[in-house]
Amino acid sequence: MASKLAPTLRPFLRAQQSSFPANGHGAFVPQIRKLVFEYCDNWASSTNLRTFIHNNIENLARENPHVEFVVRQRSHREPVIRGFYINNRDKVIGLKGFEVNGIQQKVQLLLDSSGAKIKPLKRETVVSRNEAARGIWSGLHVEEPFRI
Repeated sequence: MASKLAPTLRPFLRAQQSSFPANGHGAFVPQIRKLVFEYCDNWASSTNLRTFIHNNIENLARENPHVEFVVRQRSHREPVIRGFYINNRDKVIGLKGFEVNGIQQKVQLLLDSSGAKIKPLKRETVVSRNEAARGIWSGLHVEEPFRI
């Protein structure tokens, strides 16, 4: 019984030799992929966002061709900006009470952000790969038990 075995190696085609985009030397991949502006047509709290959209959104879209800009009307809701990132996270900023230049700063904050979860810088937890030199103290492992 002579059976022919299939070859274990597949041909390696040139199209499979592509590299994946990553931040590093010689390349930069912006982390934000989509910005969604949501406003109400009737509420006074959305007036400054409507002004920002009317005056600045076209120039902002030209300056950032890698970002998809969506303007959505939400009735009876406060104005917000939602930033969606390539790591499948999103950040939402409420714009109630912001002036037009404040809205511009918040949009720039979302454009420059990485989408990573915000970590506190003051209290960074210490993680050790080694056990403690003296071990963990226990009241059960002493000659005289602990008394209150």
